Amino acid sequence: MTTSPPRAKFGSPYNPYKRKSIGQIIARDYKQNKYKYLMVLPVLVFIAVFAYTPMTGLVIAFKEFRPRLGIAGSKWVGLTHFENFFNDIFFVRILRNTFSISLLNILFGFPAPILLALLLNEVRNNKFKRSVQTITYMPYFISLIVACALIRVYSQNNGLFSQIAVAFGGTRQNLLMNKNAFYPIYVISEIWQQIGWNSIIYLAALSSIDQEQYEAARIDGANRFKQILYVTLPGLLPTIMILFILRMGSVLNVGFEKIILLYSEATYEVSDVISTYLYRRGIVAENPSFSYATAIGLFNSVVNLTFLLVFNWLAKKATKSSLF
Repeated sequence: MTTSPPRAKFGSPYNPYKRKSIGQIIARDYKQNKYKYLMVLPVLVFIAVFAYTPMTGLVIAFKEFRPRLGIAGSKWVGLTHFENFFNDIFFVRILRNTFSISLLNILFGFPAPILLALLLNEVRNNKFKRSVQTITYMPYFISLIVACALIRVYSQNNGLFSQIAVAFGGTRQNLLMNKNAFYPIYVISEIWQQIGWNSIIYLAALSSIDQEQYEAARIDGANRFKQILYVTLPGLLPTIMILFILRMGSVLNVGFEKIILLYSEATYEVSDVISTYLYRRGIVAENPSFSYATAIGLFNSVVNLTFLLVFNWLAKKATKSSLF
């Protein structure tokens, strides 16, 4: 036997049948969570001031910007700067280098923290596990300047890398002057610095997997490898896909500072990327062109956004996991 909910008495302060307006709902929510809103406010102000307000300056990509005239007073040139960039003699080279470094980082660097997290998850000795975690986290906290200085020292003719090469029958050489060695040095050093830190989120995801699934798998006769294959990896898949989508959304954002600190004229052919070319043309050139540099940056952002949307759509279709 079902009973209908009691009717609110006439004059009662609460009426469950009365629909509230959006304003009333927001006001009530703010009253209940005002301290949480106050905590979020500085972050929103920071994003508004340093992320969205500067976007108004993107208009100079379509103008011949002159600082003395200001943005409003500068002459419109339409898509001229984009056409100049696409016709630039270095366009193919910097696009190729940017994609090459980024894809190598994704191919080798993206799976590395996943593999480390899976290995650490299988370790039963907590002392050894914590020691490995600490050692792998430490490089992340080394200043990029210091890390690049170490790489430069180790890559010299009499450096550690050359000595190792000689021990295995190679020859002494300055590896940072060898364009064939630039990609391996960059990618390996990137993995060395990021692997421990990036594994944290995967370890957190692994800890949330229901242990009863492992028990059921063991009852069914699954060994450790099959437990990883049929329980651990499916449990990690949503996290992996979200991070992969975010990574593809910055596919052209190759580490600008690191390349600036490591590259030289001898390796421009393989190390010059969009961000370093933008820096040279827009800031340190004899006649810097702010409009041209802004056009390059806008092109970079549009390509990244396109990759984000495409891979988000593919992930939603393939795995039902996506950002939106």
